[in-house]
Amino acid sequence: MELGKRIRQLRFKAGLTQEQLADKLGLGAQAVSKWENAAAMPDITALPLLAEIFGVSIDDLFDLSSEQRLNRIENRLDTEEDLPQDVFMEYEEFLKSQLNTEEYKKRATSLIAFLYWHRMESFARKASRYAREAVQAAPNEKDCQWILQKAEGHAVWDWNFANHSKGIEFYQELVKKNPEARLPYLYLLDNLLADHRAEEAEALLPRFAALPDVNPVHVEVYRAHIALARFDEPGADRIIEDLGRKYPDDFVYLFEAAQYYAAKCDYDKAIALYERSFALEPRRPRFQDELMAIADIWEIRGDYKKAAETCDRIIDLLENEWGLTEEVELLVAKRRKARLLEKV
Repeated sequence: MELGKRIRQLRFKAGLTQEQLADKLGLGAQAVSKWENAAAMPDITALPLLAEIFGVSIDDLFDLSSEQRLNRIENRLDTEEDLPQDVFMEYEEFLKSQLNTEEYKKRATSLIAFLYWHRMESFARKASRYAREAVQAAPNEKDCQWILQKAEGHAVWDWNFANHSKGIEFYQELVKKNPEARLPYLYLLDNLLADHRAEEAEALLPRFAALPDVNPVHVEVYRAHIALARFDEPGADRIIEDLGRKYPDDFVYLFEAAQYYAAKCDYDKAIALYERSFALEPRRPRFQDELMAIADIWEIRGDYKKAAETCDRIIDLLENEWGLTEEVELLVAKRRKARLLEKV
């Protein structure tokens, strides 16, 4: 439905004349008449007030389909770091209404999780900012240390808070219910290994390896990490080195080996492998994972110039391969580059 016709429909429903609507908007009656007859369009700044007068959302003014509204929500979550409270509540209400539909339930469930995560990340950034200020003002007081820890994902010393048993339990059930699905095995193995539960990981690995879509490189990489979880570093190194001789130019091997050496703080090997992985990555557009890792390593080493130069490569990738112009990922990369240049 055209916007003009939608305004006329909503005006009738609200029991307003053109003159009364124009008066509420601080405009002349002819402006409303032109909108309704498609002779002109409302200025974008008038849309929030129109929505308020009619008691609808801005999206409702355009009479968008459910699919169009879902697309708009997803695009806005991708491009904005913060949502105004009224927009958040509007999206929350709409997505909840779609949870009862057969056609859109799956996507709405995913998007409402994204919406809450987006709000959580937004608040975490604010909590981080003020917690840092509080900790700097009183470094020997604990009250805001734990807030900073939670907001930024810092390490936790107490095992009862640091262990991943809840995630492990969830993915164990998911694997049990979906034995042919590959991803739940990966997340279960990752969490088991993070807690050094090597026996359980080793018992799970043959079931993972038997799945039809599993890359054998991944199986061997997990064997190496199981060895590490048992504190057998020489054994783990041998597995990774054997893989390198067998798959020297395999993109999956190069990336996983880079991850392995980065986790061991063998940064020279990690950078070399990340660079080869990025160069040989078959996908287009390429993901930024390798470049982000390289930037992290240079920053850890205190070489802020090389870290900033790597951010330039990330920005170039996002703009020229992904075609991004204002998405959050691009904003984050530019902000990081500026922060690093301040340190140079």
